[in-house]
Amino acid sequence: MQQPLNLKEYKNELRRKIKERRRQMSPEMRQHAHQRILSRVCSLDCYRSAKTVLCYVSTSIEVDTIELIKHAFKEGKRVAVPRCIPGTRDMEFYLIESLDELSSGSFGLQEPSPNREKLLTDFTDSVCIIPALACDRSGYRLGYGGGYYDRFLRGYSQPKVLILYKTCLLKKLWHGRFDVPVDMIVTEYFIANIKHEPL
Repeated sequence: MQQPLNLKEYKNELRRKIKERRRQMSPEMRQHAHQRILSRVCSLDCYRSAKTVLCYVSTSIEVDTIELIKHAFKEGKRVAVPRCIPGTRDMEFYLIESLDELSSGSFGLQEPSPNREKLLTDFTDSVCIIPALACDRSGYRLGYGGGYYDRFLRGYSQPKVLILYKTCLLKKLWHGRFDVPVDMIVTEYFIANIKHEPL
């Protein structure tokens, strides 16, 4: 597979294809996948031992995280969700105690209010549940193009878990030098631990 001459165009075309692939999934297929992915995530040692769960709030074409967030609350874990910082390509995580604390924010996403008292700065004993449109078997993800997660993950040393539909797992995804691979991929069919090359 030859490396594309224009990485940005390559990724944009791939985003279009993957979004269409997801739209073609039936509601039944989605629901079945969501239940199996949730069960697998909850069985992970890194999730079970985590005191804090960093988790995105899913949109209609993403793997559902609402039930995962509810499960974390039920387990007595702290939950923090991301908020994009206006005018930047950075995001912060804020602790929430209820989904009712979320409102429509950047890009139409459900986000927490920027309450400085709930800003999470210590990520000890946490796990990060990460979204992606697609991912390859080396743990490199195709996001939505903003680079928010890659910027955050560069400074995040705790377990990075990506949840994904199996149909969106690619053999090879060309990536840039600032892209950060995840540690683990969870699909409705399997859990894959990623071995990273030492820096």
